[in-house]
Amino acid sequence: MAKKLKKWQGWILFLGSMAVVFLLGLLVSSLLERRAEVASVFNNKRTVFEDSIVAQNEKFKADYPREYETWAMTEDTTFKSKYNSSQEVDVLEQRPEMVVLWAGYAFSRHYNTPRGHKHALEDMRKILRTGNPGIDGDADMQPATCWTCKGPDVPRMMRELSDKKSVMDPANFYAKKWSELGAEEVNTIGCSDCHDATTMDLRPARPAIYEAFARRGLDVKKQSHQEMRSLVCAQCHVEYYFIKPDDPNNPNKANYLMFPHDKGLTCEAAEEYYDSIGFYDYIHPLSKTPILKAQHPGYEISQHGIHAQRGVSCADCHMPYKQEGGVKFSDHQIMSPLAKIDRTCQTCHRQDAEVLRQNVYDRQEKCNEVRTRAEQELARAHFEAKYIIDKGATEAEMKPIQALLRKSQWRWDYAIASHGATFHAPQEVIRLLSHSVDYAQQARLLIARVAAKQGLVGEIPVPDYSTKAKAQQAIGLDMQKLKDKKQRFLNEVVPKWIDEARKNGKLIEI
Repeated sequence: MAKKLKKWQGWILFLGSMAVVFLLGLLVSSLLERRAEVASVFNNKRTVFEDSIVAQNEKFKADYPREYETWAMTEDTTFKSKYNSSQEVDVLEQRPEMVVLWAGYAFSRHYNTPRGHKHALEDMRKILRTGNPGIDGDADMQPATCWTCKGPDVPRMMRELSDKKSVMDPANFYAKKWSELGAEEVNTIGCSDCHDATTMDLRPARPAIYEAFARRGLDVKKQSHQEMRSLVCAQCHVEYYFIKPDDPNNPNKANYLMFPHDKGLTCEAAEEYYDSIGFYDYIHPLSKTPILKAQHPGYEISQHGIHAQRGVSCADCHMPYKQEGGVKFSDHQIMSPLAKIDRTCQTCHRQDAEVLRQNVYDRQEKCNEVRTRAEQELARAHFEAKYIIDKGATEAEMKPIQALLRKSQWRWDYAIASHGATFHAPQEVIRLLSHSVDYAQQARLLIARVAAKQGLVGEIPVPDYSTKAKAQQAIGLDMQKLKDKKQRFLNEVVPKWIDEARKNGKLIEI
């Protein structure tokens, strides 16, 4: 026979049941309120776009105020961590060996840590790596291809310049000179770079990633939403190169942008691809080595890290969710996860914020130790190679040395050019840098043997490159002349571009 509940026990059961019902009611109400608020955003748009590409980011503000306001915060440069920051830090000043490694290439003039997306166009115009067309008769050396990742005007112009009308065919865009589109490329990285303006669905806006996937038998459009939260980043944060106009494999006769992914997404696969087509970015003026210059293979490097292997997307860490009222949205102040650990790392990891931050610093420190050694070995090797060339080293003697230097510098550059690599995949970075040190040391050993045959006794003499200024002088750069021309370009040419863009309605300000 069932035991009868006491009166007070019945009341507890009743009140407990009422509390549960009340809390469930609040939960359902909250969910309905959230759904209603989200639906309201999409059903009551102030601006309905008929074009999938809307270059002016300001046009999205009325309907997506939270996303717009956080995107605008990419202008903020106050964040600073142990090794990187949102500020413009002169890396060549910190690491003068890099000037020597990039001798013969514009990166030896100027290389800063990147700022937020809001600064992309400004930083590109002012950096000493871009030319100064129109100043003292300077010709425009850069193709329009150099604009490709700097803002949503790029896909707009790719379509407008297309022979196929309303279909994005970038060949005519790539064939233009950089300065020809100065008054067109005026809206910095923003909404239409990642979203279809008519639906706000995620989609990369640049054709190179679609073309690279297609060559591997894949379709970007068939990737999952979670994967797309990385692919919109991968369209730009990736290794790339320009097929030269005179390349027989280039039917477009333009500086056509390509991703070297045909053989895979590893450093060695890209190297194999480049070797198979005989590609190099520049000939190093000291060692005469055909050098591969890595761009910023952030996507490729990240695929070798534990986060990507566990299905974590770029946006999960760099655009963490925020809650405001009944709306949950992605924070568009794209920046280091270390700036917002409570909403990035700690959504999965339960350790204290300082413990997590120190874990990252420890990995970065170990990677930087090997990086420093690689730069020291490589810089000296280039000067030592020049010495034996000047003393009469033959082409046959130099060929194996140059092959080793090419391999060494490619692995070093691939590792250090990738933004956030020591966070994304520290083991892969240390692997690449260790191989770089090994190849550089092998090259120096061969150089020493050639020098011994030439009768040199003792250490090969090299110039002083202990500071940025001394290194730039050692490779023959006239930095004051470059800086003066750039300032005149910024004062005389760029304002005309901006004024023309305002008059034509390409640039709006609110």
